[in-house]
Amino acid sequence: MHKIKVNLKERGYDILIGKGIVSGSRTLKDLVAGRRCLVITDSNVSKIYGLSVLRTLKNAGAESEIIPFKAGESSKNLETYGKLLRQACRAGLDRSSLIVALGGGVPGDVAGFVAASYMRGLNFIQIPTTLLAMVDSSVGGKTGIDLPEGKNLVGAFWQPSLVLIDPTVLTTLPKREIRCGLAEVVKYGIIMDEKFFSFLEKNLNGIKRMEQKTYGEIIARCCELKAKVVCADERETTGLRAILNYGHTFGHAVETVTEYGKYAHGEAVSIGMCMAANLAVLNHKFAPEMAMRQFDLLNALGLPTTLDSGIKPAQIYKAMFKDKKVANGKLRLVLPDRIGKVSIVKDAKPEDVMRAIEEVVV
Repeated sequence: MHKIKVNLKERGYDILIGKGIVSGSRTLKDLVAGRRCLVITDSNVSKIYGLSVLRTLKNAGAESEIIPFKAGESSKNLETYGKLLRQACRAGLDRSSLIVALGGGVPGDVAGFVAASYMRGLNFIQIPTTLLAMVDSSVGGKTGIDLPEGKNLVGAFWQPSLVLIDPTVLTTLPKREIRCGLAEVVKYGIIMDEKFFSFLEKNLNGIKRMEQKTYGEIIARCCELKAKVVCADERETTGLRAILNYGHTFGHAVETVTEYGKYAHGEAVSIGMCMAANLAVLNHKFAPEMAMRQFDLLNALGLPTTLDSGIKPAQIYKAMFKDKKVANGKLRLVLPDRIGKVSIVKDAKPEDVMRAIEEVVV
């Protein structure tokens, strides 16, 4: 088992990673015993893990029920959020109750936002079931929902009380879900850890064969890296945490323009990282051969690196200005200096950004 501590000023928590960790965690039992829990998940995850999680909570001494919503990014909206708040009220939750976020990034973000806002804040537990959620969105306390105008424009920083990760559940996922998570995995190598990036290049066979040992190491390292950043800059006040958005300003724009239907989040991030690398090369920040290593790894992992020709670069560029990282009407972009190190650029020329986007369109 891997145990990673997230040490924050106001509230720290543990990330526990291991086979059977959800049902076998003493920490979970200590946290939920004698309390009421509301499990928030999506319609797909509920069918697979809903009953077993309810059984685990019951065995831990908690009274609980589950509320699923329709699976998909399109449900991460004000309507779903409002319904869940009212259902939390009908379920009789009080300030001693707990929210359990069960599923991928969408249930985690939505359930976390419900926890952050219901009765001005309830404790909540993250039980991620997708690779993307395990390595990224379940750690760090970002919660929220989308608006038609842009992704994650409404939300709150609200840290979980516990994160439980069982890598064995990855075997139940479609290959597309695994690929989406691997985009975030590659991101960590680019922004913080060249040795980890090399590890991914050298272990492609193990990744493709879904070797549990390989994935356990990948998940643990990503959580360690994210915890390090979050502990240093929990609420994005110093600028350090912004490096976690590598590829995301471009990627979120891709999702917005395609109305969250054509590309899954990880796929959009993969394309966004290619755009960011292109821009860094144009600005003479990033060596072309390093950009090619990123391109080759993403391709080898089955991730998209190009956009369909029907999508206009000008639409992508315009949508980028709806991103939360825009400051005083100017884009703030995370661009690589080398594999393992990135920096924030605030003065990218519009024509260079457009060209970086155009180079990805086929």
